[in-house]
Amino acid sequence: MKKRIVFATGNAGKMREIRMIMDDLGIPVLSMKEAGIQMDILENGKSFAQNAEIKARAVHSMCHDIVIADDSGLEIDFLNGEPGIYSARYMGEDTSYHIKNASLIERLDGVPDEKRTARFVCAIAAVLPDGRVLHSRGTIEGIIGYEERGENGFGYDPIFYLPEYGCTTAQLDPVTKNELSHRGKALRAMKEQLITVLQGVEE
Repeated sequence: MKKRIVFATGNAGKMREIRMIMDDLGIPVLSMKEAGIQMDILENGKSFAQNAEIKARAVHSMCHDIVIADDSGLEIDFLNGEPGIYSARYMGEDTSYHIKNASLIERLDGVPDEKRTARFVCAIAAVLPDGRVLHSRGTIEGIIGYEERGENGFGYDPIFYLPEYGCTTAQLDPVTKNELSHRGKALRAMKEQLITVLQGVEE
């Protein structure tokens, strides 16, 4: 088994989080761009897990390394789980998150805290060189705030408020965010599975 991991993303903010968590695996973690892979992937799954596996398999077909992909998004209970698996495409992929966040806040106008419950969900799929697929999932619960706050996150982080911490996920320092976040939880769960796989290869 080749000792490198390709993560199927071009998102710089996401890669920073991934490297912080995966660093102690002792294996280089490359983005698609760093691995020289450029492709458009149609995410037509019906769940976060399906979309993650679709992305991982597509990139794996180009490089045959350990390929990891995630699909994550925001589920707002009052909006029947929207934007859900369409989080990245909500209001169009080229629409800024500042505009997306403002739209969601507007759609919740007048809705009290107890009905503004939401969660971030992250599903991760890893395709191994032999074609086996591993899955993990992580979530974090919170509520939708009334305005954007914080500069440390990206996407919907500035409106995702954690009552027990008194701040949004965009106001958390990177270390704390990785400990609490949906992606951090899913990545650590995946890392444990990969450690087992890699130890089996070395034995």
